[in-house]
Amino acid sequence: MPLKAAIVPVTPFMQNCTLLWDETTNIGAVVDPGGDVDRIRNGIAKAGMTVEKIIITHGHIDHAGGAAELKDALGGVPIEGPHLADKFLLDNLEGQGAHFGLEGVRNVTPDRWLDEGDTVTVAGATFSILHCPGHSPGSVVLVNEPQRFILMGDVLFKGSIGRTDFAYGDHDALIGAIKTKLLPLGDDYSFICGHGPMSSLGEERQSNPFLV
Repeated sequence: MPLKAAIVPVTPFMQNCTLLWDETTNIGAVVDPGGDVDRIRNGIAKAGMTVEKIIITHGHIDHAGGAAELKDALGGVPIEGPHLADKFLLDNLEGQGAHFGLEGVRNVTPDRWLDEGDTVTVAGATFSILHCPGHSPGSVVLVNEPQRFILMGDVLFKGSIGRTDFAYGDHDALIGAIKTKLLPLGDDYSFICGHGPMSSLGEERQSNPFLV
């Protein structure tokens, strides 16, 4: 049964926190709860979801800053992702929060780190994990082949790519991951990215100025 998706914009960065659920069972997951946890919980209630897990694509505050609070609010559901290489970011979420003037942010340790070749299930649907560093060292992308659907995080956007002007950023690694791991999947894959509108790999292959 295809999964349903809804986006809850959170934090001043307008990050796309994504709710995924099965309409038959109403079981699902929250992807990248960066903050505004009350807003996320309202979205969960509106969808009628029972959340079985939280998924984090990478360790930036706008994607992970609300994960610890949401985990507690949902009775301790497990957190999966990102890759272990982003541990230093998750260990300093409180510092990131102080830097941006965001209150209530807590450091978080996932129940499960993700690596290339792992799989994550959401309401019985399987997502394959691709490790796509560059925006952050531990960024992961989740790929669902049957629905030709990707949870992209901040790796690739409509018309752009993730920032790499951090001390730990790596532009060449990011472009390499996009060109060798993502584009070969096929033009018909659509994706939800961390900010802004959805797109498809085919559209980005043809028009994204960083890839053309």
